[in-house]
Amino acid sequence: MTRPAYIRLTGSLLAAWFLAEAAAAQFGWLGGTPGQPPIQLLAAVLIPLGAIAAGCVSSSSFRSFLLSLSPKILTQLQAWRVGGFVFLVLARYAILPPEFALSAGWGDITIGATATLVALRLSTPQHKTSFVIWQILGITDLIVAVSLGATTNLFHPHSIPTTPMSVLPLSLIPTFAVPLLLVVHIICIAQALRWKQPSTESPLP
Repeated sequence: MTRPAYIRLTGSLLAAWFLAEAAAAQFGWLGGTPGQPPIQLLAAVLIPLGAIAAGCVSSSSFRSFLLSLSPKILTQLQAWRVGGFVFLVLARYAILPPEFALSAGWGDITIGATATLVALRLSTPQHKTSFVIWQILGITDLIVAVSLGATTNLFHPHSIPTTPMSVLPLSLIPTFAVPLLLVVHIICIAQALRWKQPSTESPLP
């Protein structure tokens, strides 16, 4: 399959994914049982990740297409995470539990605020290590946020429920934005691991 064909296919799949997650939330399919882990919500996060991983394993051309994407542009996409300030606002007005919202909010703000600098200055072989470390920090923030969202009400049963995360529009954050940004981080790391460090040896006279 050609690169333009992969671009069209990827765009169509992203649109279908977005609409499917929106429909699932609209029909109440993401709501869980109070006091129990949000299994449906976690499934909505993990299933797309599994599908993308399967596509990479089964198709070398799809894998090559993903690795050919610009790491600078992919990293710049993480700048949208400054929108994590919404979590801080929701915690302030007791709509989401602070145990979850403050960690998720400040983590996203930190990654989003530094994304442009990393994209412009560190997405090169000369800064390979720093680039990979930043990507790992971004992945860690996403995993911690999802974990806290899934377990906060289990460990703090009298805290504010995380139920708003299973209804629109907030449901699109864990079911669409988080898996997508996680994949973007992983692609960037895979690209960086293929970079060759520039030689530091002086040329022979």
